[in-house]
Amino acid sequence: MSDATLPSATTASPSAATGGSGFSATRLGRRLVPAALALVAPCTLLIVWQVAVQTGMTRLIPSPREVAEEMVDFAVGGIWDDAFSDTLLVHLFASMERVYGGFALAALVAVPLGLMIGRIALVRQVMDPFLQLMRPVPVTAWLPLSMILFGLGARSAFFLVFLGAFYPILLNTVFGVRSVEPRLFEAAEMLGCRGNAQFFRVVLPASLPSIFTGLRLGLGLAWFVIVVGEMTGVPQGLGAVIMDARTLSRTELVICGMIVIGLAGFVSDRIVVTAMNRLLRWSPLHHV
Repeated sequence: MSDATLPSATTASPSAATGGSGFSATRLGRRLVPAALALVAPCTLLIVWQVAVQTGMTRLIPSPREVAEEMVDFAVGGIWDDAFSDTLLVHLFASMERVYGGFALAALVAVPLGLMIGRIALVRQVMDPFLQLMRPVPVTAWLPLSMILFGLGARSAFFLVFLGAFYPILLNTVFGVRSVEPRLFEAAEMLGCRGNAQFFRVVLPASLPSIFTGLRLGLGLAWFVIVVGEMTGVPQGLGAVIMDARTLSRTELVICGMIVIGLAGFVSDRIVVTAMNRLLRWSPLHHV
């Protein structure tokens, strides 16, 4: 066979390169489209906000530009040079310490307790009525009592964050354990898995999706109640900044604090979702 009839590497490489670039473009498009769609709602809100300010629909809400200037000064200073300038990281880290500390303690208590309530009838009969009685009490109602029990400062804020995260984690854990399919226990027994071994090999893996849902809700509520928690006289924290700005009628700083809390809560949720997708990769129905 002559060399002219053999396929040339030079003629094959352009098509391969084209196919590779097309594949890369497709993957890039799949990543950009969700990001672009996620920006629709915030951009729409900014437009409506700017139009409302310009047309005089509200005189007490600052414009997006004023909030952006305040955010820059809050983050790096150089504009107003007041007590809040260049303090964003200080307040953010203080709030993160309380949120993650209270959330971690809530998870350490709520997950084992939820597993026992869902699995052991005696524990459920003893604990469930009391917890259902206490659950409707809002976190704000605990604010005066927390200051009496723990005093003014970070411990009261820590306790309130713990309460905010505790019940969502607990209820979802109980739901996950109670929702385990009875057929899974039958299948486990046929494979020789009996007694306490079923808890680790059947109950815990089957309830993990609900547990992670509770962790997501609990962490979101932890950021939700941090403003209430930091009304207890703490000197630093995003909630303290919001309360001080409200007292000083600095609405633009209030909005900055809200934005930072929203972003921090979003990043925290993505971390939990990443861990959930990694641990639950065996369950395609629970990938977010």
